[in-house]
Amino acid sequence: MNQEHHTEDYIAEPSCPPQPFTSAGVVSVISPQYCAPNPVDLTIIRKVLKLTHDNYDVLDVSGNIVFTIKDEMTLLHHHRVLRDPAGVPIVTVYEKIKSLHRRFNVFKGDSKDMKDLLFTAKQSHMIQWTTKLDVFLASDTKKDVCDFKVKGNWLERSCTIYAGEPGDKDEDGASSRVIAQMKKKHTVDSVVLGKDTFNVTVYPNIDYAFVIALITVLDAVNDARAES
Repeated sequence: MNQEHHTEDYIAEPSCPPQPFTSAGVVSVISPQYCAPNPVDLTIIRKVLKLTHDNYDVLDVSGNIVFTIKDEMTLLHHHRVLRDPAGVPIVTVYEKIKSLHRRFNVFKGDSKDMKDLLFTAKQSHMIQWTTKLDVFLASDTKKDVCDFKVKGNWLERSCTIYAGEPGDKDEDGASSRVIAQMKKKHTVDSVVLGKDTFNVTVYPNIDYAFVIALITVLDAVNDARAES
């Protein structure tokens, strides 16, 4: 019981939070190995017509699996795990229980220890017509202004991800910037085979594993919204 209580205590700050790597425009939250000098185009395929929890494949332009995402359930927690092609967990997404604003914590690997917290994402407002997420890195202890922002269209299942709050400027006067975009692709497979397909474009030098993790959180919010 103590371990589960520790998992849900998302208010406490990690003692040694992972530090994001930023250099010359490079944004890496999960690992620099997922940063490419050119734009990265990915396709997310979501299988929706099944009795079990949703599964997702993330493919590159050649059709190779880059990541998989799977809903997993334990006695006390429903969470999502992002894995590499070999099945090794990259991050695990947990929803905080009893939160006014729907809130998710994303941990390194399959951990649920606060020292492995990478970032937190929460809905900007309790009631909103479009899905907006404020994202705070674990190293951001003040949490006055979000480090990243996700603005999604629930009906179209599209989103834009920003570094910083859109319209705001940092200490150097730099404005927020778009780092990734996702749009739903309407195909025959989505109707006949029960598969939703999404095209994702990740801008140069941006951690695309981090982007997919953010989209995983957004999808969890949208699923909960559809069920309510």
